[in-house]
Formats: sequence, structure tokens, C-alpha cells
Amino acid sequence: MGLGLYSWRVEPHWLEITKRTLPIADLPHSLAGATLAHLSDLHVGPRVANDYLTSTLKTVQGLKPDIVAYTGDFITNGEPAYFDQLSEVMKYTPLGRLATIAALGNHDYGQGWSHPEVGDEVKKRLTSRGIQVLCNQRCFVSGLQVVGLDDLWGPRFSPLRIMSKIETKAPTLVLCHNPDVADLPVWLEFKGWILSGHTHGGQCKPPFLPPPVLPVRNKRYTAGDFDLGDGRWLYISRGVGHLLPVRFNVRPEVTLFTLVKA
Repeated sequence: MGLGLYSWRVEPHWLEITKRTLPIADLPHSLAGATLAHLSDLHVGPRVANDYLTSTLKTVQGLKPDIVAYTGDFITNGEPAYFDQLSEVMKYTPLGRLATIAALGNHDYGQGWSHPEVGDEVKKRLTSRGIQVLCNQRCFVSGLQVVGLDDLWGPRFSPLRIMSKIETKAPTLVLCHNPDVADLPVWLEFKGWILSGHTHGGQCKPPFLPPPVLPVRNKRYTAGDFDLGDGRWLYISRGVGHLLPVRFNVRPEVTLFTLVKA
């Protein structure tokens, strides 16, 4: 009884601010020591309380990050009924001093992840709050190249369109919702960090055991950092929101990275 109440009423809203360094090769001197707040999987909709989400966004505001990066699933199932709810929540968007950037997730493309017009509306709502949404695109933030890949399961997944155009010698960070993309032959000469979400860390995990349910092909990809062995590193956020309102041993998180030279 007590464990069930904890998993349902306490842990899904017990946000953890995870602090760690993010070493980037050839990082510009001006960005050394800068902070980057990574948020993923807000899942605005009927299952995640608005007050919890707005409280989380206000908490990130208080961290005063230099860069804010989102890795998708802003809403659940792309339901049009949630667009106005998204706009209401994102009134509290934490804006980075230098940039606020996002990539979209599968839920941002509606039922069956197959509705580009839903993704367009999500992008429009986010852009109105000062978030730059990258869909197979890149931007530069004080000399740091940031690439946003569209979602693996979505209708616009086309990573080679942008990965073939990036400056391979520039310090680079990639935002990519689904970590399974890390195993696909789309990275060409890229070396560096990929920030992802999507898994929610499994939401429930027995102590000392892997989570029994993960929405990825590579069951190694749970949460945290992974050395991909070829000069690429992957960080998977446990996410802010949830699909089912239950978490156990997998607290929701926002990660605050401090950028350092590799």
C-alpha cells in the first residue's frame, strides 16, 4: 500500500536536478564553464499535472542556464486539445542567456507519429515562447555547433540531410529524441555528445536490475551516459513527465551540464 502510494503520488513529481560536466572537444574559450540545462519528455496532457510542469520550469529559470536544450515529447500523442495547454505551460519557459533550442519527439507528431501538421503546430507554439526548434537543422551558439535531428519514428526523420552538411571540425552537440538513432549509420565523421530522452529511464526499475520496459530496440539505453566507443557519447535523460503516472527508483530529472574543454 505504502509503496504503491509512493510510486504514484510522490516519485513522479520528485524532480532531481542532476549536475555533471559535459566535455566538448575544441570548445570555445568563451563557453568554458557555461551551463546547459537539458529537459526532455514534458508530456503536456491529461496525465502530467500543469502545476508540476510549471514548477519544474520555474526551477530551471532559477538555475539561470546559459543554454537550454529540450529533446522532444512536449505533448502526449499530439492531441490538438493539448495545444493550448502546451502554450499555457510554456509561458514559464526558461530561456538560456545565449540560446534556447529544441528537437521534437515522436509524440509531437500526433497519433501514429505520422502527422507533420501536428509537429508544425507544436513548433509554432514553442517558437512563440522563444525556443528555436531544429528539425534536421543546425545553429551556432557562440561557436558551438548544435544539431537537431527530427524524430526516428516521425514522418520527417532524415538525419543525413543535415549530418552531411555539418562542420566536422567544429565543436558540436546533437539533440536527438530517440537514442536508438545512435546505432544507425548516419553519423559520418561526427564525434561528440548526443543528448536524448524518450526512455523515461523505464519509469520503474527494481533495485540493482534493469527496467523491465523500455521503448527502444537497444535495451542498453536506459538513462545516463554511454560511451559509444567511436568518439561519440550519449546522454539519455530520465525526463520530466510520464505516460503512466507512476515512477519507482527512476526519479524525473533535469540535467544541468557545465561545459568544459575535452
